[in-house]
Amino acid sequence: MAKKPAYGNDSIQSLKGADRVRLRPAVIFGSDGIDGCQHSVFEILSNAIDEARQGYGSEITVTRFLDYGVQIEDHGRGIPVDYNKKEEKYNWELVFCELYAGGKYNNNDDGGHYDFSLGLNGLGLCATQYASEYMDADIRYDGFRYTLHFEKGENVGGLQKEPYKKKDTGSIIRWKPDLQVFTDINISADYYRDILKRQAVVNAGVTFHFRNETAPGVFEETDFCYENGILDHARELLGDNGLTQVQLWQSEKKVRDREDMALYNTKINVAAAFSNQVHVTEYYHNSSWLEHGGVPDKAVRNAFVYQIDAYLKQNGKYNKSEGKITYQDVEDCLVIVISSFSTQTSYENQTKKAITNKGIQEAMVEMLRHNLEVYFIENPLDAEKICSQVLINKRSREDAEKTRLNIKSKLTGKMDITGRVAKFVDCRSKDVHERELFIVEGDSALGSVKQARDSNFQAIMPIRGKILNCLKADYDRIFKSEIITDLIKVLGCGVQVKSKANKNLGVFDMGSLRWSKVIICTDADVDGFQIRTLVLTMLYRLTPALIEAGKVYIVESPLYEITAKDETYFAYDEQEKARFLKKLEGKKVTIQRSKGLGENEPDMMSLTTMNPATRRLIKVNPGEAERTAQLFDLFEGNDLDGRKEYIALHGNEYLDDLDVS
Repeated sequence: MAKKPAYGNDSIQSLKGADRVRLRPAVIFGSDGIDGCQHSVFEILSNAIDEARQGYGSEITVTRFLDYGVQIEDHGRGIPVDYNKKEEKYNWELVFCELYAGGKYNNNDDGGHYDFSLGLNGLGLCATQYASEYMDADIRYDGFRYTLHFEKGENVGGLQKEPYKKKDTGSIIRWKPDLQVFTDINISADYYRDILKRQAVVNAGVTFHFRNETAPGVFEETDFCYENGILDHARELLGDNGLTQVQLWQSEKKVRDREDMALYNTKINVAAAFSNQVHVTEYYHNSSWLEHGGVPDKAVRNAFVYQIDAYLKQNGKYNKSEGKITYQDVEDCLVIVISSFSTQTSYENQTKKAITNKGIQEAMVEMLRHNLEVYFIENPLDAEKICSQVLINKRSREDAEKTRLNIKSKLTGKMDITGRVAKFVDCRSKDVHERELFIVEGDSALGSVKQARDSNFQAIMPIRGKILNCLKADYDRIFKSEIITDLIKVLGCGVQVKSKANKNLGVFDMGSLRWSKVIICTDADVDGFQIRTLVLTMLYRLTPALIEAGKVYIVESPLYEITAKDETYFAYDEQEKARFLKKLEGKKVTIQRSKGLGENEPDMMSLTTMNPATRRLIKVNPGEAERTAQLFDLFEGNDLDGRKEYIALHGNEYLDDLDVS
């Protein structure tokens, strides 16, 4: 084994130049994968947006090329790249090749060049250039056109400068992320569409053109523009599902994060509405989408819970000893978009997905509380609707939690001596891969199936009477049904129960399923078909994963036993019966019709229903289960008009099956 070198003074090294980014891209971009690559694109886009927001240019064009290269063109002032006497360097060296170099460090001063800026740290352009296979810059600024070319973080050819007589200004940056830096550079077109739409939302009146190259020289183009910014977007989110109209609130003030720190400017724009159909919260700061929220999320939680709780208390809406609302109750009916700006921003990291400014948070809480209070006073009908809906959400959530706990207590108990299920007949095998559960109707079927089964791997669960229609019943009623809770206990896997108030009430675990097959076994008559449908509907509503996994089957039972001397045939329908009779034409035959599983001979059951080698099993697939549930809902549910319409259209098809005796 080779001896490791000694760790000493010479072991310490510093990265220089492009290596500061190329060897550790995640430090700047948050990841060396596709997320980091996407963020590198956003850094260049941010610079273009900052120019547009200052009033320099109202259009930004983003192009995605077939080779995953990117081009961003703006119509701003252009990047100053000529000689900087103060720094004694060319500016292109500073902005393209120096980390922490830029023109946005003094924005908090009255003489700053940007009121509010996405890019504050002076990292983005340089870091993206360092992380590129190549980068080309074409800049129109101050009567000149400047061009630069970089390869893998190094400038090639220096700065090219020529007079430019046209009046337009701006920058065109084209580059290709380097696969030696990022593990993946294939940024999807959907990412570009999403990010450009978001930027259009928070930059009112700016048009974002997206060009996606789909074939050499062929581009698919999409434009994004919201003339009224977040107001239009909130209305779009709300659609026709609003309890209230969208409210637009705005404020601007100076804040500080600590008493001994300098004041800075912050601007807050809020578009808010309430709905019992949709709920959306979106937060942006300096145009950057705050995917992880931070300050705005904390402020919304504080202000909305405080103000709505105060209204409910003042108006006596709470029941005696009832607890207060939570933010979840508010969020379930809230549509809100916040776009804030500040001249000083503390992000959680360079990826800018959350902000932490205490001063902004305090200003936002104060602004939201005040505007909500005024809104409730000026719009008492809206206030009543909003607060009533929040209270409904609260009580639904609490009821859902009670139901969840009830489900858990009823269904998660082990099949031990204290929790036995009445009349359930288990099998001897403990191997889940061969164990089969037969769900049969009634005690009579239990007797014959029990005699015909292979007790080593076949178990039986009888249904006592008709099972509850799970499509029409609420969860509380469903889980009061002993038949259903017993069956779920026998299955062992729990349930998948979802509601608006609680997205997942159930405690489902496919790994705890005790059976390889769940087989519905009922009589081949109308009553049997109805029971089969009721069981299938119950499984579809409470344990759909079993159907999706192909665990649920229906076993067919023969209608007729046809014998001729030593020959015996089992017919499962009239057509099959006719074929056998034709085959046995001229022979003396005996036809015995099945009166139900309970009256079938065990030998017959063993040959036809229970024997894996000879039985007829129908695997229930998700589409069939859904269609069955829909039809059952039509026939047995609350859709009276739909049922009348179906009978009018299809009633004639069932005349032969009418029981008119």
